[in-house]
Amino acid sequence: MVEFNAIIVEKAKIRKETLRKLRSQSSFERTIKSAEIKKKLFNDNAFQSCSCIMFYVSKDDEVDTRSMITEALKGKKRIAVPVISAGEKGITPSEVKNPEEEFEEGPFRIKQPKKEYLRPVPVEDIDVVIVPGVAFDKSGNRIGRGAGYYDSFLKTISPPVLTIGLAFGFQIVRRVPSLSWDIPVKKIISA
Repeated sequence: MVEFNAIIVEKAKIRKETLRKLRSQSSFERTIKSAEIKKKLFNDNAFQSCSCIMFYVSKDDEVDTRSMITEALKGKKRIAVPVISAGEKGITPSEVKNPEEEFEEGPFRIKQPKKEYLRPVPVEDIDVVIVPGVAFDKSGNRIGRGAGYYDSFLKTISPPVLTIGLAFGFQIVRRVPSLSWDIPVKKIISA
């Protein structure tokens, strides 16, 4: 129990410090680094060869995935994004075809498809999952925003699905403490 509490405290400390850095980064830096991360992702062999990608929809302080979603759609990729129901601890992947028209603000102020645009995507159809995170370590361990949605979702997928975390350089820390239910990502792309 002491170790569990120590891990929770350490994760909270890393989360708080990294969120502070995310919020203090200028929009110019965020735009430049997001473009570099997008270029690296789109040049990744696994990304290029996949047909169905699940992206998270970025918040203003995160690596910008909105432009990635738009570009991947233009490249004829099938795109899914998470749908979260208030009060439920689950994620439903939903296909998106026109983000400008289909999104509205959902729980946690995260954009997701409006009810009339829900198109559930079977988990087994997804080739790559782009996973959000506040902080990562080089082993792929991650700290999210603390609600546990993605850890629960990642338990439902299995190889050969590739999980990729996108991060600004300062989001990669020396070590992220992990608990038995934490699911690491397989790859991190950063700038």
